[in-house]
Amino acid sequence: MTETRNGLVAVLTLSGLATLVHPVAAQSGASTTDGLIWGLNYELLAVAIPITLLVEGILVYTVWRYRADKVDEPKPTRENRRLEITWTVATAVVLLFVGIASYGVLADEHVTSSGVAAGEDDTLEVDVVAQKYSWTFEYPEHNVTTGGTMVLSVDREVRLNVTSKDWLHSFHVPGLGLKQDAFPGQANYLTTEPTETGAHQLYCAEYCGAGHSGMLGTVEVVSQEDFQDWLDEQSA
Repeated sequence: MTETRNGLVAVLTLSGLATLVHPVAAQSGASTTDGLIWGLNYELLAVAIPITLLVEGILVYTVWRYRADKVDEPKPTRENRRLEITWTVATAVVLLFVGIASYGVLADEHVTSSGVAAGEDDTLEVDVVAQKYSWTFEYPEHNVTTGGTMVLSVDREVRLNVTSKDWLHSFHVPGLGLKQDAFPGQANYLTTEPTETGAHQLYCAEYCGAGHSGMLGTVEVVSQEDFQDWLDEQSA
């Protein structure tokens, strides 16, 4: 009995330590949006995995302890207020942690659009226009328009104004953690800040007709110097 109690204490201790450790991987991500989303995933996993191991451990022990060839017979559980209070409080703490952690990420402007155009003076504005079956990117501040490839500057906040010319599409860049529906005559905003250079695949994530599978594009994140050179080249 003492060994069993010590085992449960060890599992609970490891579970508590795991919930306090912020994974290094949570700091990764090609954009602030991607980093926030993956950070939340790792934090929830840090809670879910120890709880899963604990529950499965108790289940395996119970099956082994009261298997058919054992002499001991299982007995009905007696009322135990301490145990009931403990698991009720523990459940409330876990749910409170999940709620606070999720709200902190979902309320961030780089994850959930506010529905209005707002940002710092240095924020790069890009209009993302969808139509059957292509993407057009307009840089109104620089009088530049491109098709198929959107170029962004690393370490600079960008606000995307996503809209459509015909019917429903969906702007989706998994590598940057970005996804937003494109409605005709309506502006939906996405705000993020690329943190690494590189190219990312752009998809239309809403079935929009026979050419849906070919409605692809590229989001290329370059250094600030290369981005300025690209703007000068496009303007010329």
